Amino acid sequence: MGIFDFLSGQFIDVIHWTSDTRDTLVWRFEREGHEIKYGAKLTVREGQSAVFVHEGQLADVFSPGLYMLETNNMPIMTTLQHWSHGFKSPFKAEVYFVSTNRFTDLKWGTKNPVMLRDPEFGPTRIRAFGTYAIKVTDPGLFMSEIVGTDGEFTMDEISFQIRNIIVQQASQVMAASGIPVLDMAANTSDMGKIIATEVSKVLAEYGLILPEFYIENISLPPAVEKALDKRTSMGVVGDLGRYTQYQAAEAMEQAARNPGGGGGMGAGLGMGMGMSMGNMIMGQPGGMARGPWGAIPQSSQGQAGGHGGTHAHQEAHQPPAQAAPPPPPPVEKVWHIAENGQTHGPYSKARLGRMAQDGGLTRATLVWTAGQDGWMPADDVAELAQLFTVMPPPPPPPPPAAG
Repeated sequence: MGIFDFLSGQFIDVIHWTSDTRDTLVWRFEREGHEIKYGAKLTVREGQSAVFVHEGQLADVFSPGLYMLETNNMPIMTTLQHWSHGFKSPFKAEVYFVSTNRFTDLKWGTKNPVMLRDPEFGPTRIRAFGTYAIKVTDPGLFMSEIVGTDGEFTMDEISFQIRNIIVQQASQVMAASGIPVLDMAANTSDMGKIIATEVSKVLAEYGLILPEFYIENISLPPAVEKALDKRTSMGVVGDLGRYTQYQAAEAMEQAARNPGGGGGMGAGLGMGMGMSMGNMIMGQPGGMARGPWGAIPQSSQGQAGGHGGTHAHQEAHQPPAQAAPPPPPPVEKVWHIAENGQTHGPYSKARLGRMAQDGGLTRATLVWTAGQDGWMPADDVAELAQLFTVMPPPPPPPPPAAG
């Protein structure tokens, strides 16, 4: 090092920080021998604070502005240096610039699920994540509690500790809120304010505040989400029995619309349904076979004839005769209704009869069923026209008044 560099290091005239890094919280002004010329200029820009440290002890803190470093604006340094009289010589001190800007878009999230008692699902695990912002409000306290003698302190060095504080407070607030999991999405703003207040109490001990805090999402474990999706689907379907009947009617209707390739399939579907119903009926316990005229004891199959013991013995070894399965039930026609450009149905004939009595079905209402050539007024369909001709008999006359 040359003599010129040594002298320039000892007699610094301007002290300032012009770095534009976006993640630096604290930066130490480097100089040779830590010597500062008496009367040097200190420039502190907006979003900065300058902290003087003398022999490891916190001294003066300067807010934004332009300063001449003299005894009148460095009261703590003057006391530490014992400048009781006029002072014109260089002095030694470390100068740290602290960024007081707001550091935004910092991420947080629960590393492990948070356990809580949901009033609807019981014990439940949830996860949450979001963003937050941080700002230094007390540079001196921040230097003494966090930074120490670090020459360049970045946001990464403290973000891990802040995230731990946030996750701890967020877990406690969400678990104690009593808000159902399904309603948490509608209350993230209120919960975020409560969490930010609790976190700010802890960060205040470090000279920091939490000006912004957001909960972006609260999620359930994949297994719980899958079960919830199934429950939602069941709620959309509604009555499962009626939905099954509707699906069967739609399948038969589709088969009827395709007589070339699907008519046999539709007939086979009807026969299959009938055979399935017959097998279910024949499988009743108790040795009873049910036919169209009621229950028939299976033991009576071999008692119609035979008076000798040998004949009875031979019949006892014969397998019991199986009753023939009942024929498949007839497929009931169903109709669709077109009103105001929309279709409704399918409806059975009995249902249409009730609608005709209530006025929901008129003679001019357009109806359609499988196999019908286009939409037709209900009065033009022979099977439905009779719904409008059946009228109830006249009411009986009132009883005569007593003499």
